[in-house]
Amino acid sequence: MAKYRKLGKNSSQRKALLRNQVTALIYNGKIVTTEARAKEVRKIAEGLIAMAVKEKDNFDEVTIKAKVARKDKDGKRVKEVVNGKRVTIYDEVDKTIKKDRPSRLHARRQMLKVLYPVTYVPKEAPGRKRNTKEVDLPAKLFDEIAPKYVSRNGGYTRIVKIGQRRGDGALEVLLELV
Repeated sequence: MAKYRKLGKNSSQRKALLRNQVTALIYNGKIVTTEARAKEVRKIAEGLIAMAVKEKDNFDEVTIKAKVARKDKDGKRVKEVVNGKRVTIYDEVDKTIKKDRPSRLHARRQMLKVLYPVTYVPKEAPGRKRNTKEVDLPAKLFDEIAPKYVSRNGGYTRIVKIGQRRGDGALEVLLELV
């Protein structure tokens, strides 16, 4: 007997499908899929959330000096002419950053092996490349999702049966974070 469902796909297609659905579940909080797929996605997602809960507070806050470009009232960089060339002026500021400890860094890398990169495109100006933002899903797992589940021992997802799909009659379910 197999340890996992084959889902009628070869291994590379199955891995891609499951990674895509786990990414969508973490990003959106819920997905609609078939029952067999939901049970497979649940295994992976619960493992990621359990890892995030375990490593939630495992970081150091470090203050560093960083160079930041000076900006004018319009948000454009201030430039100055030096030796006939226009050069951007930089200011030195103190920034506090979270520095992962080794086990949390390992957990972050394990998550990145499963999760696809997600780009957020705002509704008001879609199609503009400079308005898009790269979403850090491991950070979302550590900072938003894990604190909700600290007191919970597993069972981070819920499967709710919706009904049969119109085309092929497959049982559809709603897989959501509890």
